[in-house]
This record gives sequence, structure tokens and C-alpha cells, in this order.
Amino acid sequence: MAGATTAQRGTPSSDRPGRSPRKGAGSPKPPKSPKSSKVPKRTAPRGPGAHLRRGPVLASLAAAVLLASGGTWVLYGSSWLRVERVTATGTEVLTPEQVLSAAAVPVGAPLVSVDTDEIESRVRGRLPRIDSVDAVRAWPHGIGLKVTERKPVLLIKKDANFVEVDASGVRFDTVPKAPAGVPVLELNAAGSPSARRFDEDRLLHEAVLVAGSLPAPIAKETVQVKVGSYDSIVLELTGGRSVRWGSGEQSDAKGRALTALLKAAPKAAHFDVSVPTAPAAAGS
Repeated sequence: MAGATTAQRGTPSSDRPGRSPRKGAGSPKPPKSPKSSKVPKRTAPRGPGAHLRRGPVLASLAAAVLLASGGTWVLYGSSWLRVERVTATGTEVLTPEQVLSAAAVPVGAPLVSVDTDEIESRVRGRLPRIDSVDAVRAWPHGIGLKVTERKPVLLIKKDANFVEVDASGVRFDTVPKAPAGVPVLELNAAGSPSARRFDEDRLLHEAVLVAGSLPAPIAKETVQVKVGSYDSIVLELTGGRSVRWGSGEQSDAKGRALTALLKAAPKAAHFDVSVPTAPAAAGS
């Protein structure tokens, strides 16, 4: 009996029935997951295809550079687009040769390099009779100058000559002979009560305003514009006729009224349009 008891005690605890083995005993550990993973950068392939794509781009750039260089040479370096001919149109009193001389266009220069603004400025500065000038390039070899001359509406007697004045009051030229159809100013306002208030420049402005507003048929028949004061302007017409105009105010309406009077009373010698809504004619 004692031997049997000894044998039971000597049995290992792991072989004892009813007990499971310890956790992890003899089993492999699971692998640890990485904290971060680096994705390698993708690089463009460096095979022969990359060189094939780069070739057309370089060729296009080279062609653009050559085209730009060629265009610059044609405009500035070649003899194809240079100034060979300069013309002037629109002159009446002046001659085209006078305009061309004042313009001084550099013949033989590249047409693209010609400064048209500078040409226009030269013409206006050297020829005060020119009111406006337009300089344009006429490809491939020309420069055209289109001018508009000032037109006198009034003359100021100065010694034996006449100073021409345009509708803007600009005194632009002095001529030895009075142009036909342009009235002469007679300014006699020294004794006027309003002389201190309206000086000579202001009265000249009023006279120019009146002369510039006259209908063309009446302007051709006007010989003199007499200014005695601001509101005392008289026109002397051909045939000894006279017109009491008054001031320069409502000049357009006065011009229409005078046109109607001249038609209604062609034999009258004196006309009054100082009040254009009540014009009058008298004498014969």
C-alpha cells in the first residue's frame, strides 16, 4: 500500500488530469507591426521616351527665336520696309511742299521706327496755319500726312497787313492782303462805359463769336464787324447795309433771324436782330 502511495506522488504536475498548460509556454511571439512605413518616391522614367518628348519642345522654341529674329531684321535691318515716299493732302493756302518741309520725315529710315506723333508736333509747331495733322504709315514704303488748315473768320488790321483769326480766337497768320469774304474788325470801345469791365481781349472774343456764327451766305456779304461795347456790335454788309447785332449772346438765333429778314426785305438798308424773337428791317 505504501508503494502505491509513493508512485502517485511522483507523477509530474503537468500530467495531472484536469489542468491546462500555462499560456505562452513554448508558443512563438507574433511579429510587431511597423510604426510608420515610407513609400518610395516615383521618378519619371529616364528611358529614350523622355528624350523623344523633349525634342519637339526644343525645336519649337528654336523656331520661335528664329522667327522673332527674322521679323526684327525685316522691320529694322532690311531695305524692304523703309521710308521712300512722303505725301501731304488737305492743303488750301499752304502747299504740299511746305508741309513736307515742316514734317522733315527721315527718308530711308525703317518705317516701323518713324515717330508719327513727333512728325505731327513738328508740323503744327512750324506751320501755325495748320489746325490738325494726321501722320499715318502707308506700308510698305510710305508716310501720309493729312492736314486741316485753320479758316479765318475775322481779320485784324495791323499796319499794312491783316492778322487772321479763326473761330477759336487763335491769331494764326499775318497776310498782306485781306482774304475775300472775311470781315475786318473795327474795335472802338475806348469811350464805352463798360470798357473797364470788358477789356479788349473780351471784346475780341465777342467779335469772333459773332463772326464765327454767321451763316455762310451772310458771312460772305459781311465787310466789317464794328464793336463799340460788349452789347453794341454792328455788322456792315455789302451794298451799304448794316445790322444791329447787340451782344454776342444768342448769335445762332440772330443769324437765323437775319437770314429770314434778308429774304423778306431784300431792299432794306438797316436790320435789327439784337432781340432775335422780334427782328426788324427799315430803309431802302
